[in-house]
Amino acid sequence: MTANHSSAIDKEQRLARWLTDRRAIAIGYSGGVDSAYLAAVAVETLGRDNVLAIIGRSASYPDSQWSNARAVGETIGLRIVEVNTDELNDPRYAANPTNRCYFCKTELWSRLVPLAAEHGIDTVVDGSNADDVHDHRPGALAAREHGVASPLAESGLTKADIRERSRARGLPTWQQPSSPCLSSRIPYGTPVTVGRLRRVENAEAALRALGISGDLRVRHFGARARVELSAGELAAWSAPDRLDRLRAAVIDAGYTEVEVDPRGFRSGGMNELAGIATVPRD
Repeated sequence: MTANHSSAIDKEQRLARWLTDRRAIAIGYSGGVDSAYLAAVAVETLGRDNVLAIIGRSASYPDSQWSNARAVGETIGLRIVEVNTDELNDPRYAANPTNRCYFCKTELWSRLVPLAAEHGIDTVVDGSNADDVHDHRPGALAAREHGVASPLAESGLTKADIRERSRARGLPTWQQPSSPCLSSRIPYGTPVTVGRLRRVENAEAALRALGISGDLRVRHFGARARVELSAGELAAWSAPDRLDRLRAAVIDAGYTEVEVDPRGFRSGGMNELAGIATVPRD
């Protein structure tokens, strides 16, 4: 057993102790790598009846991610409830400032915390991990203001740890690409609208339908889309005929210009454009 493997197991045991002390929790659940792993450990530690997963539904949450979250929840044996959030009608969010996520999470937690209380649960948690504390995450302030805990981060679990332990548990999310909300594809200062979110969502879905896997982003620049692919996919789709298919798919989704970024996928690309320093993430 490697030292890193042992460390990840130790952290998972720390997480289990944290959960045991709380007895019951409600999770802000997206079905991503982090929240799915947290939900799986929580159900194992506390039992299904003491874990409630809450999905916040809005235009910035892709339908494909929602259906995957439900499917993963079924494999875990997770109780799931849903609540609609309305951040797009908050002009502070829609204006898309660099702290946009603060207004999104304020809306989310203002709905999830009372809903958890209605189910008799005092402890509400998110899926932030130990890597996230070093990144540009204005939404973390909203979580703190609403008393939302981050047990993965508190237990020292990094994204790499979570992927390792998810794989060991047989979770289908262990190698799932990270997928922040669709609004993250729109440059700061460009208003977030349902139409723009749908165009991004449709373009990314069209590329997935072509068979593109791994990390993928369609960055929205008005009529122009900038496509970011993982290194392997970038090489595979650089052949002229395949590049034509890629561009055609994005144009069919509503764009008139398509640029494939030769630098490939970069998490936090819009932060980079705005001059906001972030920590490289997988």
